[in-house]
Amino acid sequence: MIDLGISKLALIGAVALIVIGPEKLPRVARTVGALLGKAQRYVSDVKAEVNRSMELEELKKMKDSVESAARDVQGSVQSSASDFEKSWSEATAGLEGNDYGSDAMNSIGSDAHPVYKHPKKNWRIKQKAMPQWFKARAGVRTRTQSGAARVARFRPRSSSAPR
Repeated sequence: MIDLGISKLALIGAVALIVIGPEKLPRVARTVGALLGKAQRYVSDVKAEVNRSMELEELKKMKDSVESAARDVQGSVQSSASDFEKSWSEATAGLEGNDYGSDAMNSIGSDAHPVYKHPKKNWRIKQKAMPQWFKARAGVRTRTQSGAARVARFRPRSSSAPR
C-alpha cells in the first residue's frame, strides 16, 4: 500500500481541517474509513478467489494424474489376468476328467453383481397384524396422548384420601 509517515498524516489532517472545517471533519473521516474498509475487503475477496481458482486447478491436475495411474493399473491387471487365463487353459487342456474349463473361468471372472430384490416387508402391516391383547400386554401405544394426559394418568394417588 501507500507508505505514509506520521509527518505526512499530520500535514494531510491539517489541510483537511482547513479545507473541510472542524464540524464536518468527523463525518468525512468516517466516510473515508468506511471506503478504505470496503477497498480492503474487496482486495481480500479477490485474493481469496484467486487462491481458490489456483487450488481448483491443482486439484484438477491431481485428479487427472490419479485417473491416468488408475487406468495404467487397470490395464496391467487386465493383461496379467488374461495371461493367467491363457496359461490356466493351456495347463488344464490336457486333463480330461476335470470340469475346470474356460466356462468356469468366465463365470468366475465376470462382473456380474447380484440384483437387489426388495424384501416386501411393510412395517405398518406388521403392526396392524399384531393382536390387540398382545399390544396391550407389550405396552405398544395405540393412541396418541398428550404429555399432560400421560402425567395425569400415571400420577400417584394421594394417601390422604378419606376412608
